[in-house]
Amino acid sequence: MVLPSTSSTVRALAVTVLAIAVLASVPVSPASKDEAFEASNLPLQKVADIPLGGNTTRFDYESFDATRHLLFIAHLGDSEVVVFDTELSRVAGRVADVSSVHGVLAIPELGRVYASATGRNEIDVIDMATLRIIARIPTGTYPDGIAYAPDAHKLYVSDQTGGSQTVIDVTSNRRVAIIPLNGEAGNTQYDPSSKHIFVNVQTRNQLVEIDPASDRIVARIDVPGAKGNHGLLIDAGHGLAFIACEGNDRLVVLDLRTMRVSSLFEVGKDPDVLAYDASLHLLYVAGEAGVLSMFRVEAGAISKLGDIHVGPNAHVVAVDQKTHRIYVPLRSLGGRTMLRILEPKRQDAG
Repeated sequence: MVLPSTSSTVRALAVTVLAIAVLASVPVSPASKDEAFEASNLPLQKVADIPLGGNTTRFDYESFDATRHLLFIAHLGDSEVVVFDTELSRVAGRVADVSSVHGVLAIPELGRVYASATGRNEIDVIDMATLRIIARIPTGTYPDGIAYAPDAHKLYVSDQTGGSQTVIDVTSNRRVAIIPLNGEAGNTQYDPSSKHIFVNVQTRNQLVEIDPASDRIVARIDVPGAKGNHGLLIDAGHGLAFIACEGNDRLVVLDLRTMRVSSLFEVGKDPDVLAYDASLHLLYVAGEAGVLSMFRVEAGAISKLGDIHVGPNAHVVAVDQKTHRIYVPLRSLGGRTMLRILEPKRQDAG
């Protein structure tokens, strides 16, 4: 081993001290209250903040492909789908030219991702292996939420301002029907128990039930206590529909066996996307004001655990069912797009 000379050691030490001094002199802006992850009594903790790249523009829905450990994120303002590797915790790719992308749904068994390109009123079909768009399918006006009925091999798309559901045959990637809803469409979900599609009609405060076998509306369910019912999530295990109402900042719980409202809860302002951890029975409701509301769901009993501020415009949330981590894309955190990753605290993770 050749040891450095005394003079070279002194020079190296001087450079190190100078670098530390320079770094110390650079003003570091503390995170604003809106950007910080608030400490609270909720059983949640922050894992990491990971830059997503792109412009500081709006994000929308997310969807997991658990088999490939990929999270597909709609970067609405950049008209692209960001592909995030949850095992490596880094961006794995991007799919450009998905005009004003809102909804995104990964269907692993098909090897495809379907994304609603609202700017062109179409669904763009993305091949998971190549991350290339392989088809563009016309929809009604302002396509948003997407659901998949696997037995019928059909995709259902909420045409929000068009007031309809576009139906797509995934075997041919062709539009096969448009179902009028007689009102503005909110989010759409598939119920594995009934094998039916449910969609919010947010200007009528109704939940509409569609039979994929006939593509006909089989029920219109009035939702008392709802106003602007946009967000929707189906918990088939408990036979419940969770409905997020942006008009009055409420979560409405509808019993799908009786089609009656079983409970109402206040949530953060302008609730939008919901996510559910099925094994931990934890429900998350994300809102435009950056507040995440957290609930525990048990048979016959739903309890609110509380609210927590997770970041600016944190209106989107997704859950990894294996790791129980939750993913919240943020439009601008310290001037950069960011994916904030949270997880239940160890004592609550079982």
